[in-house]
Amino acid sequence: MKYVVVTGGVVSGLGKGVTASSIGAVLKACGLRVTTIKIDPYLNTDAGTMSPIEHGEVYVLEDGGEVDLDLGNYERFLDIKLTRDHNITTGKVYQAVIDKERRGDYLGKTVQVVPHITDEIQDWIERVAIKPVDGKEGPPDVCVIELGGTIGDIESMPFIEALGQFSYRVGPGNFCLVHVSLVPVLNVVGEQKTKPTQHSVRGLRGLGLAPDILACRSTEPLEEHVTTKLSQFCNVPIPNIVNLHDVTNIWHIPLLLRDQKAHEAILKVLDLQLVGKVHREPKLSEWTERASKFDKLKTPVKIAMVGKYTGLSDSYLSVLKALLHASVAMERKLVLEWVPSCDLEDSAAKETPEAHQKAWRLLKGADGVLVPGGFGDRGVEGKILAATYAREKNVPYLGICLGMQVAVIEFARSVMKLHGANSTEFDPATASPCVIFMPEGSKTQMGATMRLGSRRTHFLANNCKSAKLYGNATSIDERHRHRYEVNPEMVPLLEKAGLSFVGKDESGRRMEIIELPNHVFFIGAQFHPEFKSRPGKPSPLFLGLIAAASGQLDLLLKRSCGVISSKPTPPRYSTNGTGTAVLAIKPYLNGHAKKALTSLVNGCYANGNGIHI
Repeated sequence: MKYVVVTGGVVSGLGKGVTASSIGAVLKACGLRVTTIKIDPYLNTDAGTMSPIEHGEVYVLEDGGEVDLDLGNYERFLDIKLTRDHNITTGKVYQAVIDKERRGDYLGKTVQVVPHITDEIQDWIERVAIKPVDGKEGPPDVCVIELGGTIGDIESMPFIEALGQFSYRVGPGNFCLVHVSLVPVLNVVGEQKTKPTQHSVRGLRGLGLAPDILACRSTEPLEEHVTTKLSQFCNVPIPNIVNLHDVTNIWHIPLLLRDQKAHEAILKVLDLQLVGKVHREPKLSEWTERASKFDKLKTPVKIAMVGKYTGLSDSYLSVLKALLHASVAMERKLVLEWVPSCDLEDSAAKETPEAHQKAWRLLKGADGVLVPGGFGDRGVEGKILAATYAREKNVPYLGICLGMQVAVIEFARSVMKLHGANSTEFDPATASPCVIFMPEGSKTQMGATMRLGSRRTHFLANNCKSAKLYGNATSIDERHRHRYEVNPEMVPLLEKAGLSFVGKDESGRRMEIIELPNHVFFIGAQFHPEFKSRPGKPSPLFLGLIAAASGQLDLLLKRSCGVISSKPTPPRYSTNGTGTAVLAIKPYLNGHAKKALTSLVNGCYANGNGIHI
């Protein structure tokens, strides 16, 4: 097993996660099987109880693990499925050591940070690294490990020590350290400064680790003399210094690494240059095409994101990425309008009138509305108003988790005239509980007590939009994260009033997908489809939203159901030696075929020839 460790210096937020993901993507493109591990030095057992505003979104894995958002980057870039064990936290490590101590595993020894905590970290890495994550049998070839935080943080010290010991445990040629640092430009002098990186590397060396590769973040490409200076003062060869300057989209990052031969430097450190299955040149044609396609998009599609955590875009990172995947697939330039749900509420008209007017202006100017998940009652009435607007004005709407629940509440209030309808999460005494606490949940223990991970949804009808978007599937597996559900006792009343529950769980009592049949696109999902969206395979529901918002839904539904080809074969024709053109064409007539047929017919008649199809 080979290990690539990614650390960060100077400041947080440099993009270590994207860098680690891109390194993994390049190594995978070289023919290697890649897995990843994220180390988070916080004391929490997992990210499940952390605020999205403080930490960004909580990413949910197939096995129900609530983890750091960087694991979402890994899964999207590498198209793999990780487990909760691929996210190591201080809380998990200390809990494991304490459990061993209570069982008497240490035989009376004094339990200390060194060696017991550091050994546990190393053992954990080795145990998890060999797990296959790409659907194939056997262990991966390379494990990319990202150490969260910044070099010098107190909470990172046990992990730094453990990684230093680990480099000796696995031996030379099996360990490569990539250090991500910042080369800033001071506006006063307008010069790229290397001193922050020098100090960061010096601190890293003082802790027992020496970088093999230096990945320098900057706004503009590094000047040649700056690279030379970094090499001289950081003791890193010039070929091993990679510049990750700002780009138009993150899909360019693996291409930057390839263009600067970063893969060759990493393969050399890991003694992998001469391994038979390793390609010298990464095969990144899909990445090149995707990055170029994104840059060329001109026609906009405007989506209003109505949420309560809009102050930090990372709070909805997977939703944002899923929208991006879908918009590129539908050849539209995504314009995302962040609408704080609180500002839509009637109370905001009095307290913050300018914000209220702006929020409604953004909502009314959007081509589609998306209401993502969330917890707590703040801003819920604003989300309900957004659902009302989308339903009444026939604007495409996608509600995720809480976004589905508020759509049900809105329907009960507006259509069924149950004005007190609500969720027991927000009004425990409501007379019309449309959404209730799930009976298997816990109201005393918060961590890892929700309905989590991959669960199966069965479609009740194949003529609904959702089933068509999923290619007329009879069932799907999507990831969940919720404590509350639509009240099954109210479902018959809601259905009688016109709301369709087109997807349910295996028991038939838990509602998973809602639709309004006579609406252009009004869908709510209890699950989180964004967690399984990939750049090359966008989430079907997000594709539907973007398609509906850009006037392409009918075409997409026909494609998804196989009525027409997503990649039409150009028509072929010959003259069969008689002067009569013979056109061989597929049974469908899409835009390409119609255009070719029209051109051919016009050409044949212009030349006085007949045509035979």
